[in-house]
Amino acid sequence: MTAAEASIASAGAVQFLGKETAYWRLRIKGAALLMLTLGLYRFWFATDVRRFLWSHTEIAGDTLEYTGLATELLVGFLFAVAILVPLYTGFAIGALELSPRAPVSVAAAILLVAALGEFALYRARRYRLTRTVFRGVQFDQHGAAWRYAVYALVWWCTVIVTLGLAYPWAQASLQRFKMGHTCYGDLAGSFEGKGVTLFLRGLPIWLVVVGPVLIAFFALGALIDWNALNAAVTQGDQATLVFIEASPGFRRAVGIAFLCVAIAAFAAVLLYPLFQAVSLRWWISGLRFGEVAVTSHLKTGQIYRVYLRFVLYILLLMLLTAAAGAVCLLAVSELVGPRYDSKLAELLATIITIGLYVVIALGASTVHQVVVTFSLWRLGVQSAELTGAEALNSVRAAGLPSSALGEGLADALGVGGI
Repeated sequence: MTAAEASIASAGAVQFLGKETAYWRLRIKGAALLMLTLGLYRFWFATDVRRFLWSHTEIAGDTLEYTGLATELLVGFLFAVAILVPLYTGFAIGALELSPRAPVSVAAAILLVAALGEFALYRARRYRLTRTVFRGVQFDQHGAAWRYAVYALVWWCTVIVTLGLAYPWAQASLQRFKMGHTCYGDLAGSFEGKGVTLFLRGLPIWLVVVGPVLIAFFALGALIDWNALNAAVTQGDQATLVFIEASPGFRRAVGIAFLCVAIAAFAAVLLYPLFQAVSLRWWISGLRFGEVAVTSHLKTGQIYRVYLRFVLYILLLMLLTAAAGAVCLLAVSELVGPRYDSKLAELLATIITIGLYVVIALGASTVHQVVVTFSLWRLGVQSAELTGAEALNSVRAAGLPSSALGEGLADALGVGGI
């Protein structure tokens, strides 16, 4: 390869330089400190994780830089709590009211919380972008977060009504909104992914997963005499049992429905990695910054290997935790058994059980973050290829840092991410 060819190849190269062993150490240390500080360390933990991922992501020969501070996340979270506590208190009072308007107020509260979640996600993305620097120039995101929240809420309602068929167009539309308000310095972003493309790639998955559920509903509607069933229910449990025993159509319908739901659940688990591979490849390939275009060469088999490895790690974690728990409980039974102090034995057994639960929860979260999230980040980066990367050389700085309120809201609402 000539020097000119090597220069062109490096200009479009995207790679991840981080080692999984180092990320394991970071995650295990963070999980331990989270347990010791009762969760307070998570702001510093999130900052360390982002710095690791950003600093090991190399684009055209230079790595990203994360400039966010843990104290910013802490302050944003406190502001979010100050907003959400009175709001949740009002929701609770409204839900406890014994009036005809109570269901309406509960529905309104659910919609408002959903809108707040989308608002928080958009503002959190803006915070992360304005704390992301590449070659001394920061990214930025503008646009009204409330407008995006309403837009997203309408789309998700449409997705629910259409049983997921509108999902590709919802994703394409929301990604266009986000990328259309995103820029790198003075280089404007855009999204070129088409909803119909994702729809055609995902339609076979939808048919295999949702199709059996639809068959179950049709079977329940066609084979059961609902008027007779309602009449039997109103007459009591005995009449209902007589109806079920005398109605072969009811038993057949329930059997078909159970089988169809089981098939749908199995297909959903089996095909989820395929769906994620299709979605991730489609999303990465739709990203644009001016003349800079991204293409993903992500392979489906790579995603399946990630999830298979995750299942094996979880099984190993459960096995080791169960063995450790059994040894601890046996030791307590032998050393402080009923012969000595039964109350102390019960207390120690309870402490061990709670400790095992915490270990399993933090361990499963750590395994997922390393084996799945880290691996998907690495695969997504390494599968990407840039064209027109020369445009990155002439970018001028623009934009100002954003507040961490969105991050705090996302954290408080449980919708935060990397």
